Amino acid sequence: MVEAGPEKQPVQVAGGEQGELFPDASLPDELVGYRGPAACQIAGITYRQLDYWARTKLVAPSIRTAHGSGSQRLYSFKDILVLKVVKRLLDTGVSLQNIRVAVDHLRVRGVRDLAKVTLFSDGTTVYECTSPEEIVDLLQGGQGVFGIAVSGAMQEISGTIHEFPAERADGGEIEPMVPDELTQRRNARRTG
Repeated sequence: MVEAGPEKQPVQVAGGEQGELFPDASLPDELVGYRGPAACQIAGITYRQLDYWARTKLVAPSIRTAHGSGSQRLYSFKDILVLKVVKRLLDTGVSLQNIRVAVDHLRVRGVRDLAKVTLFSDGTTVYECTSPEEIVDLLQGGQGVFGIAVSGAMQEISGTIHEFPAERADGGEIEPMVPDELTQRRNARRTG
């Protein structure tokens, strides 16, 4: 269950469509995608996890779904970010059922800037905090919690995603991404 803000109300989720999570001009546009194997490497998950999550619509590829044997799913930057957050929540012991509610809540709520969101969990319930006050309120309960800053996952993906082959759903050319400072430092360390 995701609880948001001081009112801590459970969220009812309708539909199964993945909404827009990170509308940002600095990110690849919505037609640029990555095939399953690249999405797995970027998010740090197995192909079996990716396939299961796509079939169960936990994180469905928003650019192109598989249509029979041999067809390739195409995952957007946003999809890969959600995959990485799901992986982190799983690694900390949160159940897939609670993760599903958290992911659905973020979609339904229409969050336009998840980079400001930190997800906290006590291992059972997932809480969304968007302000320091909400974090303090959550921690005052005295219970041990862990946090996942979505902005951190976003920066990690942004630093490595350009190293993987991308394609456009419309068949057009992909403009090369300008590497950020973190990527330039990593590359210098590798060659250096």
